[in-house]
Parts: sequence; C-alpha cells; structure tokens
Amino acid sequence: MTVSLIQKYNVPGPRYTSYPTVPYWDENDFDASKWIASLQKSFSESNAESGISLYIHLPFCESMCTFCGCNKRITKNHSVEEFYIKALLKEWSLYCQLLPERPLIKEIHLGGGTPTFFSKNNLEHLINGLFSYANKAENYEFSFEGHPNNTTYEQLQKLYDLGFRRVSFGVQDYSEKVQKAIHRIQPFHNVAKVTFWAKEIGYTSIGHDIIFGLPFQTTEDVVDTIEKTNSLKPDRLAFYSYAHVPWIKGNGQRGYDESSLPKDDEKRKLYEIGKTLLSKNGYHEIGMDHFALKSDELFEASVNHNLHRNFMGYSASKTQLMIGLGVSSISDSWYSFAQNTKNLEDYYQLLEWGKLPVSKGHILTKEDLIIRKHILNLTCQFETSWNNSENYFEEIPEVIASLKEMENDNLIVFEGTTLKITEAGKPFIRNICMAFDLHLKRKSPQTNLFSMTV
Repeated sequence: MTVSLIQKYNVPGPRYTSYPTVPYWDENDFDASKWIASLQKSFSESNAESGISLYIHLPFCESMCTFCGCNKRITKNHSVEEFYIKALLKEWSLYCQLLPERPLIKEIHLGGGTPTFFSKNNLEHLINGLFSYANKAENYEFSFEGHPNNTTYEQLQKLYDLGFRRVSFGVQDYSEKVQKAIHRIQPFHNVAKVTFWAKEIGYTSIGHDIIFGLPFQTTEDVVDTIEKTNSLKPDRLAFYSYAHVPWIKGNGQRGYDESSLPKDDEKRKLYEIGKTLLSKNGYHEIGMDHFALKSDELFEASVNHNLHRNFMGYSASKTQLMIGLGVSSISDSWYSFAQNTKNLEDYYQLLEWGKLPVSKGHILTKEDLIIRKHILNLTCQFETSWNNSENYFEEIPEVIASLKEMENDNLIVFEGTTLKITEAGKPFIRNICMAFDLHLKRKSPQTNLFSMTV
C-alpha cells in the first residue's frame, strides 16, 4: 500500500455503527410516541419469528482508560451495583408493558464500561430479572465484555450457567509503555488466565480486542501483541483503529501529546503488519476491523452471507429489534433509533417518574432504509448491489461517479450493478461507505465530528 493512497483517503469519517450516523439524526422529527409506535411495529413483525436482542450498558469502571470512547462512570464504590440493576429492570419492565406479548430474547450483550465490575450475584440477579418478563429463544446467543484484570473464575462460571457462551476480553496492547500512556496496566498473565478459564469452563467463542495507532505504539509492539495473542488462540479478534476524538471525549484523551500517536502511513503500517500476522496464524478478515478462525461461527456467517452488524458489533444472526437498556444505550427497531440519556442521574430520575429514559433518536425515511442496506452490505459482505427497485435510489449515478477514483486505485470493482471491495480496498471501507452517505454529502460537518478513517 502506497503512502499516496493513505494520504489521499485518510480523512475524518464515521464508523457506521448506524445509518444515519448519530450526528445526522433528525431529532426534530422524533419523539417518544413515534419511537414506541416503531418499537411495537417491529416487535409484531419479528418477535415470534426470530426474537429480539437486548444490549445492556453497564457503565462503571474502577479506573479511567484514556483510549476509551465509551460512556462510563469511574468509581471504586461497588454499592452502586444493586441500585443500577434495579433501574435496568425497571426500564425493562416499562418496555415489556408496551409490548403485546411476552418477548422472546434471542441475543443479550453486556457492554460497558466494565460488565465484570459487577459481582456474580448481581449479574445473576440482572439476568434472572430479565427473564421474569421474557422467554429464551431457540439457539439464543448471550455475550459479554470482560476486563482481564477483574474478571473472576466465579463470574465466568456464573454467566456460563446463565447461558452465556461468548466473551470478549479487552487487550489493546501488551507494551508497558503503551499501557502506561493509556492508563491500562494489564500483564499478559492476566489475559492468559481468564482466557484459559473461559476455555476450561466451556465458552465456545472467546474474543480479544486489540487496538493499533495507540500512543507510543511501534511495529515491534504490534508484532509482540499478536504473537502473544496467537499463543492463546482466541476464536475471534477485533483489530481496531484507535479513534482519537478528544473534542468529544474530553480530558481522558488529552492525557498524552498527539505527537506520540502514529500518523498516516506509520499507523497504516501497524495495521498491515498486524493483518499479515493474523492471516498467517489462521485468522480471516470477516468484516470491518474483525477477524475469526474458520471454526468460529462468525467466519461461517461471513461465508454464507449471514453476517449482521449493529450497535452490539458483528453477529452471526439477525434480529430486527434491539432494545438498549441502561444509561446512553441505543435501541434499534430497524425503522428508528432511540438513545437513552447519557447522564446517570437523569437516567435514574426518568425511571423514577415511570418514563422511558430516551433522550433523542431518529425515524428512518424510505431513503434512509435503502442506504442503510447498502452500508450493511458493504461492512458485512464487502459488496452491494442496486439491481432492483428495493435497492435503487435516485443518487446512484452520482455515487458511482464519486467512486471512480477508488476504482482507478483498485480499491473497488464494478460488475454491472454490483460493487465489490477488493482486498486492497478493505482498509478503506469507511471511505467507500461515505460515498453512499447522502446525509454526509448534503451537509458536510463544519466542526470535528469523526475520527480519521485510516
């Protein structure tokens, strides 16, 4: 990959966890009643057939990791656990009162923050509380994020007993210098310990999250991290580009000088070296930033074109309705998005008043729904088509014209009414998605909104 390509395409761009992206949500055309109507429509269409998904945000962390872009509350006071779980279950009960029948839960994902901040007993209380209002779907998939420094054997065993089979551990990087800069001191021994525990207990999919582009990170650091990771052989890997957005995340990401961050071709070299090593070790690129062994269900889903992506990440199955519980969580009915308030105290207050803690959202237009399909196709299948009226939109000729430069650079190929991303184009998938992003085209941001795409 040449430096000129990196310099050409390294621009600020969305990560496309949703379309439209959050800065382009039309909040003026959104209110709680519209969200509820959308929720009920989606539920009636999907519950009996495939079930629904729950994303549960557990925001507490004992210390601040400066690379993190998640909504979190830093505290060592574990007395906050019970009150927060009580609030989560109150929110869930409010949703269940709006639904015409008992929900069937297909997926649960515990994210954070630090889900393993919570004790095994409180985690059990949470999951059992959810199913006092719901049933489990067949072939359900429950997953959670674990911090290697504080995940215990007892927590892993308890969550396994409750039906969880997937766990992802945040690794980031094993360099002591990098760990010190990002305030995440985490010895390899801790990661190895929880990984072996999870395998021993019987988890069928163990993931590690690795980040490139961190402060002071070198090619030697990436090689060392991936070699150590390979020695543990997790089933899947997320290999993320560090998103430096201090204008959004505040002082946390201002804890080091920006000159310490790898830039442009230097940063991309970290990715290329990492990707090459992962490939040699049997990992296959199955989506944007994600790799999996052939034995993992994500690989099979990518081969069979069943891969799906939402605010919980990549999944081997698709549910039309995802309800987000907890502070800052985002819900997705397919027809609309709704985000909870990001302020913990407001979250508690709204629930005390018996109100859903939704603070903003977006009702998708017909055009939004079409573009959303294209974005999902690109990020899940590395291709998309507009061969029928359901996938065609008026600006397609303009989109094709805007992609000619990428075609000339061999990042994409056109085959009739199909666009395919080449192997060389996969690192630039965000840029390719941006060509379809009509909201972004019509109103370019005048201030910093997004991280760099490369």
